[in-house]
Amino acid sequence: MKPDNPSEPFKRAVGAAVRALAGEPELEISYSAEPSELRGHKARLPLPTRNLPPNEVAIVRGAGDACALRLAYHEEKVHRQYRPASAEAAALFEAAEQARVEAIGSLAMKGVAENLYATLEAKCVSKGMGRALSRSDAPLADVLGLMVREKLTGEAPPEAAARAVDLWRDYVEERAGGDLEKLKSALRDQPAFAKLTRAVLKDLDFGEDTESESDSEEGSEDGESTEQQEGGDELQSTGESASADAEMQEADSDAGDQTMSETRAEDSENLADAENPDEGAKPWRPDIPFADQAEWGYKVYTTQYDEVIAAEELCDAEELIRLRNFLDQQLQSMQGVVARLANRLQRLLQAQQNRSWEFDLEEGLLDTARLTRVVVDPMHPLSFKREKDTNFRDTVVTLLLDNSGSMRGRPIMVAAMCADILARTLERCAVKVEVLGFTTRAWKGGQSREKWIADGKPAGPGRLNDLRHVVYKNADEPWRRARRNLGLMMREGLLKENIDGEALMWAYNRLVGRSEQRKIMMVISDGAPVDDSTLSVNAGNYLERHFRRVIDDIEQKSSVELVAIGIGHDVTRHYSRAVTIVDAEQLGGAMTDQLIGLFAEDHARQGLRERGVHRPARRRSARAA
Repeated sequence: MKPDNPSEPFKRAVGAAVRALAGEPELEISYSAEPSELRGHKARLPLPTRNLPPNEVAIVRGAGDACALRLAYHEEKVHRQYRPASAEAAALFEAAEQARVEAIGSLAMKGVAENLYATLEAKCVSKGMGRALSRSDAPLADVLGLMVREKLTGEAPPEAAARAVDLWRDYVEERAGGDLEKLKSALRDQPAFAKLTRAVLKDLDFGEDTESESDSEEGSEDGESTEQQEGGDELQSTGESASADAEMQEADSDAGDQTMSETRAEDSENLADAENPDEGAKPWRPDIPFADQAEWGYKVYTTQYDEVIAAEELCDAEELIRLRNFLDQQLQSMQGVVARLANRLQRLLQAQQNRSWEFDLEEGLLDTARLTRVVVDPMHPLSFKREKDTNFRDTVVTLLLDNSGSMRGRPIMVAAMCADILARTLERCAVKVEVLGFTTRAWKGGQSREKWIADGKPAGPGRLNDLRHVVYKNADEPWRRARRNLGLMMREGLLKENIDGEALMWAYNRLVGRSEQRKIMMVISDGAPVDDSTLSVNAGNYLERHFRRVIDDIEQKSSVELVAIGIGHDVTRHYSRAVTIVDAEQLGGAMTDQLIGLFAEDHARQGLRERGVHRPARRRSARAA
């Protein structure tokens, strides 16, 4: 019988110690050659080798202790409330907070302090901080974390980082020395520590973003507007290369906007025509955002813990790049199939946008193909032509992706790949695309359920979970700037439960607030709304009833064109225009075919109007769709 790997008992012992220190018996611990990381209730630690040298043992234990202390003494809600918007300021803020939680453990337990020191020293060595010759070689975030640790514990930085810290010490002490000294007094008070940290950032000239954030945070308890602002500001944070890329993309976007603005006069006529349903177009209706749904018998126990968040706020930049690289590797296997379908869509759109000519006119440009007329009769009146623009309505498309746990694996991977390819394709055709995702922040209710229990479990609480709505790509954001965000769907722990009705309302409200004349929403899902916490204390069809009502309102009372694709789930019973596929591999074709159908129908209707042909409007049956 093959003997056990000698490192296995060690890994089990470390796991038990980390759970005990964190006070989280359900904490999931894995070991990998990748950098250590804590995401929710999952910790990834360095993979130890079989022979377990002493320094490696201390490093693994130190990484585990760091994760445990983060869980034990860190409140994520408070952290999000005070975290600055810009990437650089947020990195400094994060380093200070990690130094705080580790200092608490170091001061209380000598063994933990030794483990954390070994891990910290190894990180400094791997980053080459001992070879720093100038400040540009030593990231300020790393140095500030070391200086905060020094102030809190009285312990000097590791020898491997001493040179880097010395390069920055005078600069930091001169500007922020006073506020750094105050940090120790707030060691176990996270909000007070966060405020002092922001004061330090202000001293170091990173206070502009944090100042603006402070005003919005203090005026709001639910944090939703704060997180939206953080996500928007984060997208504008710059390095030199990012700025150059942004300028190029904005130039492309401006060019597309200029092209589309040329057709708006004719598009206005199309909207006026659309008021007549006999011409085959959907009747124009005012698009009114959804408001309170109490009259439908649907209510929400609390929105305090809901969040609308930009994708890059949910994980650090390094992991986002890694996830995107993984997605790119998967794209290679199916890009050919989906790309061919996307090219069909692109050719259709470009054909609709191409200019055409009116011939046999009495004035305009001389038609060289009819020069024989001029030779035979110089006074022939029908030898001229004039260029005209084909009608193509200014369009925006929202892709709303189900991020529930049942999509885990191949379905969510294929959905991310298809969204990526279609976003690129539509952008090339001057059609703006927004990519959104919906899930919940926790399984089985999260903080909303905890609040309900603390309030005495009142009857009929309504929706009882914390919503998480993710913005992967804004409609006005170039694909190249947002491409990394789609990789977030590959991250373990993101996909939880799904409350489709409120997700549709959220996406719809974003869509109707836009100025484009044509609005399309495509929903990709693999099932009906499911949230165990909500359904356990309400009627069994509570979420689905609301879901159907939202769909009916969008389809019958707005001009938004709604189409759905179900993966292994019959969505045709919910949506008027829908298709069900059996295998996730069919998703690319289904998405492309649905969009081709929408644009082709619109083009055909406009062609009929131009020729004076009127066709009665008809509603597609669910099965025909």
